[in-house]
Amino acid sequence: MDNAATTKITENVLKAMLPYLRENYGNASAIYSLGQKSRAAIENSRIKIAENLKVKPSEIYFTSSGSESDNWVIKETLNPREKNHIISSKIEHPAILNSLKSVERFGNETSLISVDEEGFVNLDELSEKIKDNTKLISIMFANNEIGTIEPISEISKIAREKNILFHTDAVQAMGNVKFNLKDIDVDMLSISGHKLGAPKGIGILYIKEGVEISPFINGGEQERGMRASTENIASIVGIAKAIEDAYANMDENINYTSDLRDYTIEKLLNIDGIIFNGPIDNRLPGNINITLKDTKPQTMVQYLDMYDICVSSGSACAAGSINPSHVLRAIGRSEEDSLSTLRLSINHNNTKEECDYVVEKISEGMKKFKNR
Repeated sequence: MDNAATTKITENVLKAMLPYLRENYGNASAIYSLGQKSRAAIENSRIKIAENLKVKPSEIYFTSSGSESDNWVIKETLNPREKNHIISSKIEHPAILNSLKSVERFGNETSLISVDEEGFVNLDELSEKIKDNTKLISIMFANNEIGTIEPISEISKIAREKNILFHTDAVQAMGNVKFNLKDIDVDMLSISGHKLGAPKGIGILYIKEGVEISPFINGGEQERGMRASTENIASIVGIAKAIEDAYANMDENINYTSDLRDYTIEKLLNIDGIIFNGPIDNRLPGNINITLKDTKPQTMVQYLDMYDICVSSGSACAAGSINPSHVLRAIGRSEEDSLSTLRLSINHNNTKEECDYVVEKISEGMKKFKNR
């Protein structure tokens, strides 16, 4: 029940990867045939991804993670000879928020726009915050904690009208929201493999042709000189297969998961002391975020773990933090409520019977641990 934290590698992905872990293990920079098999695997994967996203293969760059892709955008689109301004939101992933703090040290300015009680960004405030030196707008596609799907096309339109670069972190959206880059019209977009059945340690950054951005890792000529490092061939093949399968089964998986989410939310809200967070509509199909009144979420997480149920008390990247969720604080939840939250994130592999079991154990836990 914590698929927003990570997912298991699917059988199709594993099968596609295996030859590049053993037999076809060559370095893609080598000119002999073993190396060229790896080179072909990379470029074929790039083509597959580009076809699904409806972009050019040359606009797809492989990274190690969604966080790396986010860092690349924030740190390398800025002109080092100028003082730039970046606009983002108060509910972004730490990969964005901490990257913004990093560039502020060099004299750049950042603005974080507010969100409403359901987590949707304030578009009027976005327009008002734009300055003459605004270089970049970075707003996440879908929130990792409360599941809000942001109006990306509307944000893109604002950026286009002002000739400002627009980036979106689509780590949670990929595989859960039906889109292509031709329709949403962004300049840069981040993806992470392990959120959709590919392995950990592989990500993608889409960079639209014509966007000026500096290399992120200097060294060899891998990724057309933009991101040096010997390529992770097997994982590149894996993320390409995961995206291919996600698009092939998108409608079926979204419909199934959304129905299961709504069924589970309805049952959870019958439990005394549970408050629902985030929007009903325009929400990730598998996201369920609830506040447990007068109950410590860490205690509930440990209790559920005794029954082989995995849930989180916030985002995976904030695990172990004793601070209230910045996302829940941004939507107006009190500090106490923000510290008392569970996130369940289901997908098409979960069943109704599993959800019934989880609701039953949460209900038991609420009675057992209330005010403790």
